[in-house]
Amino acid sequence: MHIEWSNFFIQLIAFGILYWLLSRYAFGPLFSIMEQRKQFVKEQLENAENSRKLAEQQYEEQKSTLQQARKDAYDIIEQAKQTSSKQAEEIVHAAKSEATRLKDEAVKDIESEKNKAIAALRGQVSGMSVMIASKIIEKQIDDKSQEQLVNQYLNEVGSK
Repeated sequence: MHIEWSNFFIQLIAFGILYWLLSRYAFGPLFSIMEQRKQFVKEQLENAENSRKLAEQQYEEQKSTLQQARKDAYDIIEQAKQTSSKQAEEIVHAAKSEATRLKDEAVKDIESEKNKAIAALRGQVSGMSVMIASKIIEKQIDDKSQEQLVNQYLNEVGSK
């Protein structure tokens, strides 16, 4: 391999002129475009990072909101259970009070009817006693007849 120095220098000068032309007219705009592209990519990465942070923040907010909603729902359920238990106790208490009142009224009614029956029986007994006494007075009877009248009277009272 043989080097021709004249071609070498011509190529070197041509390369230098080409490099100077490229650096003057092509490298500047090319590097400028590359720098713009670099800035664009950097901005996109920053926007993506900001969007990720925002999404993460919104996720945490939604998560806490959901937890609060669950807690509120649980509190509402517990309050409803307490209210229903309280109402059930009030209903049972009212029913017991009503049953006691009805029982007391029934006892009073029974006592009243008993007293009426006793009063009626006393009236009948006194009326019968007067009748027996008048029959005894009408008839002067012996002990045997008197015993028969008393037994007859007791049978009449027992059958009524």
